[in-house]
Amino acid sequence: MPTRLDRMPWSRWHWLIVVSLGATWILDGLEVTLAGALGGILTRPETLGLTPARVGATATCYLAGAVLGALLFGYGTDRFGRKKLFFITVAVYLIGTALSAFSWNFWSYAFFRAVTGAGIGGEYAAINSAIDELIPARVRGRVDLIINGSYWIGAAIGAAATLLLLDPRHVPIWLGWRCAFGIGATLGLIVIFFRRWIPESPRWLMIHGRNSEAEQIVTEVEEKIRRANTAGYSEALPTRIRTRTHTLWQEIWDAIVHEHRRRSFLGFVLMSTQAFFYNAIFFTYALVLMRFYGVAEQNVGGYLLPFALGNVLGPLLLGHLFDTIGRKQMITVTYGLAGILLALTGWLFHAGVLTAQTQTIAWTIIFFIASAAASSAYLTVSEIFPLEIRALAIAIFYAIGTLAGGVGAPLLFGWIIGTGSSTALFVGYLLAAALMIFGAIVEAWIGVPAERRSLEHVAPPLSSKGL
Repeated sequence: MPTRLDRMPWSRWHWLIVVSLGATWILDGLEVTLAGALGGILTRPETLGLTPARVGATATCYLAGAVLGALLFGYGTDRFGRKKLFFITVAVYLIGTALSAFSWNFWSYAFFRAVTGAGIGGEYAAINSAIDELIPARVRGRVDLIINGSYWIGAAIGAAATLLLLDPRHVPIWLGWRCAFGIGATLGLIVIFFRRWIPESPRWLMIHGRNSEAEQIVTEVEEKIRRANTAGYSEALPTRIRTRTHTLWQEIWDAIVHEHRRRSFLGFVLMSTQAFFYNAIFFTYALVLMRFYGVAEQNVGGYLLPFALGNVLGPLLLGHLFDTIGRKQMITVTYGLAGILLALTGWLFHAGVLTAQTQTIAWTIIFFIASAAASSAYLTVSEIFPLEIRALAIAIFYAIGTLAGGVGAPLLFGWIIGTGSSTALFVGYLLAAALMIFGAIVEAWIGVPAERRSLEHVAPPLSSKGL
C-alpha cells in the first residue's frame, strides 16, 4: 500500500493536501510577522506599553507554548491519528490568536501568545507526519520544502496588513493592532473548512490494524486519479508489519536514544541551529530597524515584504535540488552559505555602512538560502524516524531544538537591542552564523540520503522487526 501511494502521479488530490495542510505554515508566518511588526507599536503607552525586553519575552512565550503543544499533540498524533489531531490543533490556534486581540497587559498578552504557539507547535507534528505519508516519495523533498516555505506567504500577508492596520490615518493605533489578530482567526476558519476532505494516513491505519479503511482510502484516491499504475517508480518491495494499538514508551526511548542516536543528534543540531538563526533575527526585526535605522513603527511592514519574498522563493526555486542533487549535499551547502553570509552582513552592519534599505536587501539574500535550509531541518526529522513515532519525533526535536536554540534568542536579542550597542548585536549575529556553519558540518558528517526513497526504506517501521 505505501508503494501504491508513492507511485501515484501528481493530481488535484495532492494539491488539496498541500493547500489544506500546508496552510499551517502560512498561519505561523502570519502570527510571527504580526508579533514582530507589532513589537514597536506595543511599546507605546496607548497600547500595552511594553519594554523592548518584554517584547522579546512575549516572543519567547509564543515559542515556549509551541514547544509544549508540539510534545503534547505530537504524542496524541501517533496514538490517536493524524486527522483527529490536526483538527484539535487548529482549534487551539484559533482560540489563542482571537484572545490575543483582547489582551490588556503584558501577562495576558504573553499567556494568549503561549496558547497560540501551542496550537501551532501541535500543528507541526500532526501536519508534517501526514504530509510525508501522503505525498509520493519522488517529490517529497521539494513539496515539503515548498510547504515549509509557505510560512513566508503568511509573513507577507501579515506585513501587508500592518501597513494598513498600523497606519493611524486609517485605523486608530489602539485598535489597529487588535484587528491584526483577527486575520489569523479568519484564515484558521478557512483551513478547518478545507481539512474536512483530507483522509487519515493509510500508513497509520495499517499500523493500527485498520487495513480495510486504509484500502478504501487508497482505492478511492486511485479511482480519482485513474492512472495509479504509472511507470517510473520501481521500489516495490513489501514490508511486513505486526499491527498494534500503541507504541510503548520504552520502545520509543530505545528507538530515539539508542537505535537511531546518530539520527537523533542530527535532528537536534539541524533544528536548534536554524531555530536560533531565525528567531534571533526575525522576532527582533522591527526593533533593529527602529533603533538603529530610525524606521517609523508603521513603516516596518514595508521592509518585511521583500524579506518575506526572499524566504518564499528560496524553497520554491531550490526545492527540486533536494530531490535531484540530494538531501545531504544541499542541506550542507545551504546551512554553510547562510552562516557565512550572515557573518559578512554582521560585519558590514558593525562597520556602519548599511542603511535600512541595504540591510533589508542583505537579509533578503541571506534568507533566500536560509529558508531552504530551515525547511530541510523539518523535512529531515520527519523522514528519518519510524512511522510509529514519526509525529512524536518531530515534536521532540522541534521542542528540544526550539528550547536550545530558539526560546532564548528573542529574549537575548531583545535585551541586546535595548542596550543600543551595535558591537553586542554584531557578536550575536556571529554566534548565529557559527551555529549554522556547525549544522552544515554535522550534516556533511552523518546526513541521511533520503531522496526519492520510500519512508519505509529510509526508516523501517518498529512493527516490522523480526518479520
